[in-house]
Amino acid sequence: MGNNERRWIIKETAKPEKAARLAAELGIDRVLADLLVQRGVESFDEARAFFRPRLEDLHDPFLMQDMDKAVERIHEAVVKGQKILVYGDYDVDGTTAVAQVYSFLKHFTQKVSFYIPDRYDEGYGLSYKALDWAGDNAINLVITLDCGIKAIEKVEYARSKGIDVIICDHHLPEDKLPAAVAVLDPKRADSKYPFDDLCGCGVGFKLVQGYVKQYGLDPALLEPLLDLQVVSIASDLVSMTGENRILAHFGLKRLNENPRKGLLAMINLSKLEPGHIGIDDIVFKIGPRINAAGRMESGRLAVELLTATDDRTATKIGEQINDNNNERKSIDREITQEALDMVKNGKALATENATIVYNPAWNKGVVGIVASRLVEAYYKPTVVLTKSNGFVTGSARSVQGFDLYASIESCADLLENFGGHMYAAGLTMKEENVAEFCRRMDAFVADNITREELTPIVEIDARLDFSQITPKFTRILKQFQPFGPGNNNPVFLTEDVYDAGNGRKVGAGGVHLKLDLMQESQPYRQIAAIGFNMADYYDHIKAGNPIDACYSIVENFYRGSSTIQLRLKDIRERDELI
Repeated sequence: MGNNERRWIIKETAKPEKAARLAAELGIDRVLADLLVQRGVESFDEARAFFRPRLEDLHDPFLMQDMDKAVERIHEAVVKGQKILVYGDYDVDGTTAVAQVYSFLKHFTQKVSFYIPDRYDEGYGLSYKALDWAGDNAINLVITLDCGIKAIEKVEYARSKGIDVIICDHHLPEDKLPAAVAVLDPKRADSKYPFDDLCGCGVGFKLVQGYVKQYGLDPALLEPLLDLQVVSIASDLVSMTGENRILAHFGLKRLNENPRKGLLAMINLSKLEPGHIGIDDIVFKIGPRINAAGRMESGRLAVELLTATDDRTATKIGEQINDNNNERKSIDREITQEALDMVKNGKALATENATIVYNPAWNKGVVGIVASRLVEAYYKPTVVLTKSNGFVTGSARSVQGFDLYASIESCADLLENFGGHMYAAGLTMKEENVAEFCRRMDAFVADNITREELTPIVEIDARLDFSQITPKFTRILKQFQPFGPGNNNPVFLTEDVYDAGNGRKVGAGGVHLKLDLMQESQPYRQIAAIGFNMADYYDHIKAGNPIDACYSIVENFYRGSSTIQLRLKDIRERDELI
């Protein structure tokens, strides 16, 4: 019967006396106080800062190494009428960052253009082709966003053409930094910046914030950039703490109340309800559409969308990107199915400890998505490879707790290049190295992964009785938003609940479960619940049997009215008591 393989881990209250005191001080439920303490919020003042984020609490941009040099060089270019090229990666983080810095600089100079490399022709990062283009077009200054931290030779090449480079990146640097005019990266070894988990668009924001501060400009210039911030923070899965939480909070406000024309087009095409857009809507609807431009056609389209100044242009580009996304979805479904079949039929290159599949014909733009789907299916570190420009190239995704980047780094001698972080990475190699790469990856995973890491876990923040889910409780829980890594939507456990009798299968093919759950102790209270891909449990629940349910509490908007719904994470059947 249903999948009972997941381990349930209930977080212990680390500081019960602090939580009890906070609950009394704030006049809130003890469970909510526990959640705050888990997030490092232990006093009334810290709680106020958490629940009421303020833009004034953003860090001084000049705490970032090289910020003074970067703003000075941009100012020089503006004053002297030099040509500036804003350069960024083709994903959501890169294109939002470019749109942000480009549209900001347009206030001060018309001599600014942008460049997004072609995913298939140039690949990731700063490219020689782009620098040649910059040289041919008499560009004086290149600003890289979301890339460039490892571009040591490329920066030298730019200098040989008389081009200055400012690097804004958030990836881990090597021991040596490129010899650029300025290198902004909170992950630099010598960084004193108080928050190191900005996304690429966030580092770009600090740059323009520094410019505004240095030259005494109106801070209101920064407000229109906040909607791009939240789209990037949510899509890039950086932590939703510290500075990111402040930017995302105000970004959501902007996105709901006064979004730029391109994002409004995306909101309409995604059939979202303006005014009620949350982080999940960005992660599942808006982000993938913006990403699809770079996957299927060109990341330039995404920047054109995000910098569009009239409705007609925004709608036209929006529709084109939406078509790209629909094409991406069908290709992604097709390739995922082929990859799953490969594993089933023993045609994968590795399945023992890691899952590695290769097909030279697959679309390079969707291999990362397919890797994530394979992790969901088999729960092992996964690499999906295809062929592009004569090289084998691919994306890798990890499981909770396992450092995938370290496993790829251990094969560095076999790779042309690679980059990424603990849970996601990209890599390129010569075809003749594929077999050895697979052997070594599989062996590395075998030696370094633990049994626990190979078992999916459900982390439970607290036990909850349905009686505690009051309007006040949900109102305060809502203020914990925006949710994301480091501040996830809490997962609760309620034991011994059953369906009121209206349970049914829903969705295409009836794979989801829609229930009205009740707790034995209070038979008059029913709470709507949805369990995605949980139809396996239908017969057990329909027969009136009790279950233990893990869930998050979400707010559902439908035709102007809002209801509370439990989004089920996992279910356990209870042993029937005779």
